[in-house]
Amino acid sequence: MNASEILASLTQQGVQIWVENEKLNIRSPKGVLTPDIHAEITARKPEILEFLRRRNTTNTFPTVPLPQGLSLQTIGRLIGETGDQLNPECKEPIIDPKLMAQRLTVTFRPLPKGYKNAEILKFRADLEQKLQEYGVNVTPWQQATTEFCYQFKIPLINLKQSIKTRVVKTGINAVIDVDRPPSVRSRSETFVAEKLYQLYSRFILKERKISVSRIASLIGWAEECAAKYIEDPTNTQVIILTKLDQDFINFQTPYQQKIKMGLNTLVRTFSEIVIGVSDSQFSILNMNLSDSVFARDEIDGFVLKSLIPKVYVPILPLPLSKFKLGQYNPLSSSYAQKLVSLSTQLEHTNLFPPGSKLSEVIKRQSHRDIVNVIVNGRTGVSYGFVAYAEPPQYVGDIDIPEYEWENLAPVTGFSSNEVRQNDVGRRYLKTKIGAEYKFKQIPDIWICSARSGSNKTNLNLESDILRIGLTDRLLLDLPQGVDPTLADIKPSYDVYVMLAIAMSASLYAPNLINNGMPMIHFHGYPSVEWLQQHEYFMGVNNPSVPCGTYESGVFNFLGIYNLVNQYGTDINLACLIEPDHGTNIITPDLEYLLTRLKAGCEQSAIELGGKHFASLKDKLALEQPQVNA
Repeated sequence: MNASEILASLTQQGVQIWVENEKLNIRSPKGVLTPDIHAEITARKPEILEFLRRRNTTNTFPTVPLPQGLSLQTIGRLIGETGDQLNPECKEPIIDPKLMAQRLTVTFRPLPKGYKNAEILKFRADLEQKLQEYGVNVTPWQQATTEFCYQFKIPLINLKQSIKTRVVKTGINAVIDVDRPPSVRSRSETFVAEKLYQLYSRFILKERKISVSRIASLIGWAEECAAKYIEDPTNTQVIILTKLDQDFINFQTPYQQKIKMGLNTLVRTFSEIVIGVSDSQFSILNMNLSDSVFARDEIDGFVLKSLIPKVYVPILPLPLSKFKLGQYNPLSSSYAQKLVSLSTQLEHTNLFPPGSKLSEVIKRQSHRDIVNVIVNGRTGVSYGFVAYAEPPQYVGDIDIPEYEWENLAPVTGFSSNEVRQNDVGRRYLKTKIGAEYKFKQIPDIWICSARSGSNKTNLNLESDILRIGLTDRLLLDLPQGVDPTLADIKPSYDVYVMLAIAMSASLYAPNLINNGMPMIHFHGYPSVEWLQQHEYFMGVNNPSVPCGTYESGVFNFLGIYNLVNQYGTDINLACLIEPDHGTNIITPDLEYLLTRLKAGCEQSAIELGGKHFASLKDKLALEQPQVNA
């Protein structure tokens, strides 16, 4: 295991490790720190020290106040990002792609001999130039890689083998490569490697989980793809340049078909991002399964607003270890019941295609095991979410005057200029609404949400709905009788987004949420013509960070504020746009939402895929981006 994996494993077992006076300090529950683990820590001490120093490095970029008077770090804490035991300080989100670029290091894998695709060669050269112009550190292959020896033992016969190669160092954020059709030799080697891995998994591991890097070391010698050259696949993304798939970007191709096409492309190339290139267009594909397409002369904006954010914040689900777990009775929750009603009535919209089981898409066991580790045990992927926010919960005055605010106490982890608390521990926020500062209580937020991978149009009340809470930390109530160690009952990837929308609505547009607020997310967009009076959209010009990331939550929080600042609080329906991803729609009324969605789908004014994104973008073509960090 590498340093990050060692520390993550120990943290989950209650072990605390920190650096003080350049020394490594450890506090462990009795019995956890075995001699083997202690020896592993000792052997990796320099690497662990360096990792912790990087984690604790202070953000060198200046904090710029946002229009509502809050810092990004405060917004991050408000939506649930409160750090962890390795680094108790909340990481300030970076939402400016130019600042993201300055923190990235990428490398280009050398081209195969005789490579002749002129369109991809030209795009590759332009891409490298643009990345450098924006401040990305483009490191030559030789400097980005180091010698590595794969060592493995063939099961049953116990024959030890070792293969020397070069691997990309952990600090590299992405490897950019071209699509390489496998040779006859590589196919044969892959077949042998996979059979050996299956034997190893069955007889040696006996179905025990191991790290991504360990799996990669067992099969990497036979891989033809760039993943073969990566030291730690959890820290380095693979970006593949390939021929543009015209069927995939065709708006007439059914989205359900695009899901299969996209997943197969990502699995075949074993990459996180695939860029399709032709002489006049190019597209970008990741697990969001966007069918976004760009003209060749749009590469400048594409690199800044689309590619850099995806490299900076890869798609990762929130692990259960982030939450304090509890239980609830879904039969006694009116909002869980409303969510079931919403889900069944969404079926006719066709906005929520059935999910895909990873076992059906990913044929190789080794690849399934790697993906299983990365997606935190999820067995499937689905596209979109449905949720129902409960009314925010307050104790005492919702708003207080400034003289009361001045007498409140500071809150650990927050700036005292932005958040303070009263004698009973209720926190208050100083925020700017219009031209005036308001002092508002930070409510407790609770949301009923469909579990990850569930059928969003046929939810089971007793097993499919999780109750997610946000107080001074993240809470997760599972349905009574459900064992999380046995059932695939993981929270949605979009937890930060749901909580951000609910928190921001509570603070800035309470009419949207005071009686509960249905929320949906689908991988498509509405047309401008579909919107009626008091229905608005926001976010078209935002950087296209992937789904469910901390940063995507911040953008949605700011989206609600920007809507209120621009249009006031008289909002019947809000569309929060996530470029290269989809749309979040919220309303204060369930029946209104269903009526409007039904009309939009019948008129083909709401569709999956990127067909209608252009109409939204055109309307704002002359406007500046809504958010500047």
